[in-house]
Amino acid sequence: MADADPRRDFVAEEELGIPSAPPETRPKRRWDRLALMISVPLLLALVAGYFWLTSGRFISTDNAYVQQDMISISPDVSGRIVEVNVRENQRVKAGDVLFRIDSRPYQIALDQANASLSAARVEVSTMATDAGGAAADIASAQADIRLAQVTYDRQDALMQRGFTTRAAVDAATQQVAAARSRLSSAQADAAKARQQVGSGNGSGTPAAIQSALAQREKAAFDLERTTVRATKDGIVSQTSRLQVGNITPSGVPALSLVVSQQPWVEANYKETDLDHMRVGQPATIELDAYPDMKVRGRVQSIGAGTGSEFSVLPAQNANGNWVKVTQRVPVRIAIEGNPPRQMIAGLSADVSIDVQSR
Repeated sequence: MADADPRRDFVAEEELGIPSAPPETRPKRRWDRLALMISVPLLLALVAGYFWLTSGRFISTDNAYVQQDMISISPDVSGRIVEVNVRENQRVKAGDVLFRIDSRPYQIALDQANASLSAARVEVSTMATDAGGAAADIASAQADIRLAQVTYDRQDALMQRGFTTRAAVDAATQQVAAARSRLSSAQADAAKARQQVGSGNGSGTPAAIQSALAQREKAAFDLERTTVRATKDGIVSQTSRLQVGNITPSGVPALSLVVSQQPWVEANYKETDLDHMRVGQPATIELDAYPDMKVRGRVQSIGAGTGSEFSVLPAQNANGNWVKVTQRVPVRIAIEGNPPRQMIAGLSADVSIDVQSR
């Protein structure tokens, strides 16, 4: 009897609705299980090796903030504000007028200084005339001395011959002494006049005129400073006190100017993180305001003291109630390039420094 055809039996089973046996898959499953047993430990080893190699390479802190240079603009003279040319968060250029102070009192002071200068010049001219008169008095006194001396010599000769009296000789002697006294007084007056006309410091300008010139220069400078200008390019801030009609005292900040230069980040790291930190190491900056933006930076400098050392009330560690606290050191992170978003001063940041410890 011939052997049965297996294909015919398979067709018959399909026609009868009997499920057929699946093909043999045992060798394939064995290879899948073997690959899984090898790949999982290998993957775990790779992950563990990565963390072991990179552990200690990055030091991070969220105690970091964006910083920018700020200038407090305060007037050099006191007065009432009569004009305000800026508003909050306005960008200005160096030399732009920020606000003006009432200039009328300072214009009056300048006019008074000009009048004082004119009076000083008249006074110096008068003293110069007096100096010329003192020179003439000296010449007259010298002539009187010569005449008195001749008279005395004549009376003395007559006295020796017996043709005059002792009273006449005494009178001639007194005239010589009086003439010499007048000469001394004229010389003193001339010296005083020359001293008043002269400058006293070798500049050639009389002292009275120098004083008047200095007063006029100060008055003109004060008048010029009634117009307050921006010293650098920046953004105007804190203008709440800058209102027309307010009295602004000199030396008190009227507004702040955020200088529009390259900002930086001040990261306050723990003292235990400074072992491998060096200037020049790369850093990555993430801002809370822009979570999708990462900024590259570099360690620019490491603070010379902890934050507590520069506080208003430094810690007194020599007292009996001492508690050790981990100190923080400000680290300045320079931002590389131009960030795509505005770096507002005071924004919170997370900084991670690649210290390359491994």
